[in-house]
Amino acid sequence: MSELLTLQSFKQNVFDYEADKEWNYRGELPAIVDFYADWCGPCKMVAPILDRLSKKYEGKIRVYKVDTEAEQELAGMFGIQSIPTILFIPMKGQPQAAMGALPEKEFERVIAEFLLSEPQLETAVKAE
Repeated sequence: MSELLTLQSFKQNVFDYEADKEWNYRGELPAIVDFYADWCGPCKMVAPILDRLSKKYEGKIRVYKVDTEAEQELAGMFGIQSIPTILFIPMKGQPQAAMGALPEKEFERVIAEFLLSEPQLETAVKAE
């Protein structure tokens, strides 16, 4: 299941933008962060997709959610202007954002090509 992040848990688990001026991901697995709002129709379409992917890739990626209504400072920090905005965070390098409701196949493609590097993917396949 997706984990709901507050400002404090975001700083602990993802990025403490007050302590670090440069991007410094704090997580132990690649992550997807869904910036959403309860009233947003496209966000409601993405939610079950992310729940399925969080189960499918359990132990390989983390899936987080940020309620932009409750966490306005966090949404502002990332310049979120339309929702859903999905932030894909690899273990190394800069995160990439996608705006709008992506289809499940696109999430799968980004996970395979951007979040799970070849060595991680080989390990994940061997472990199953």
